[in-house]
Amino acid sequence: MTTLSPPAPVRRPTAVALGTFDGLHAGHRRVITEARAMAAAEEALLDGPPVPTVVSFWPHPREVLYGETRLRLDLPAEKLALLDPLGIQQLVLLPFTPQLASLSPEGFVAEVLVGQLAARCVAVGENFRFGARRSGDAERLSALCQQHGIRVSVLPMLHDPAGRVSSSRIRQALAEGRLPEAEALLGRPYRFEGLVQSGRGLGRQLGWPTANLQVSGRKFLPMEGVYAALAWTPDQLGGSPMAAVMNLGGQPTVDPEAPSAVEVHLLDREVDLLGQSLVVQPIRWLRAQRRFANLEELCQQIGCDVETAREHLVSHPLAQ
Repeated sequence: MTTLSPPAPVRRPTAVALGTFDGLHAGHRRVITEARAMAAAEEALLDGPPVPTVVSFWPHPREVLYGETRLRLDLPAEKLALLDPLGIQQLVLLPFTPQLASLSPEGFVAEVLVGQLAARCVAVGENFRFGARRSGDAERLSALCQQHGIRVSVLPMLHDPAGRVSSSRIRQALAEGRLPEAEALLGRPYRFEGLVQSGRGLGRQLGWPTANLQVSGRKFLPMEGVYAALAWTPDQLGGSPMAAVMNLGGQPTVDPEAPSAVEVHLLDREVDLLGQSLVVQPIRWLRAQRRFANLEELCQQIGCDVETAREHLVSHPLAQ
């Protein structure tokens, strides 16, 4: 079972896949698979086999260096679940602080890879940069690690016909509501999770009860609008997800000043989800939000949204 460190002590020595790995797309997984293979090779040679480990940074370096808000495609708990099938045994999140950012490449290798992680081997992508002012690259990493007896494997970038597979492309696809493209780049469905909390009950009054989700402010969400979606509780993973309509954004008809929110209406069923976590997988963007003349028009449009979502979901292999 993959564990998160810290707060758990790091198990050493390690075979490290090093990078930001936001989204864990196919290019990231290639680096991670290489670290796992390097660990297996070391296991055959040494008495104490290294622990296959993903090492990343929290928060995102750009938040500390440039004050940018960088929402994540996957949060730490989500990343743990994705790493388990890849044979990774621990996820180490290095606290990215000004002190860490100021380390020279030599200091990073000596203090982090050697001192904290006891790394025996490291895998990175060819665009990996590290050290103060991003002054170290993959070639420099290889040279410095060689001085400490650490093997380094540098993996080339992964490309498809549209260009380099990257977290930026995935974000752009989600920001434009292009879910099939985002899923193809991720190599898996895009999902998020939130805690169901009390709302104003207006949906129930209109005949369309919704689960109101509180989602982490660090999670990257797709373009605002109405979606056909699947939803389920975490303990329902062995069962079938439920067909749903999701509204992501404000409430232009009811309360134009209301902040952006996530509301999920389950199709053809009513389940008390208050206080539970709900996983949502948007399937298809249906329409943009707009302001209606009155609640009756809004109610009629929701009915149309439900039927459109049903058409998109009826043949989905996961929909219940």
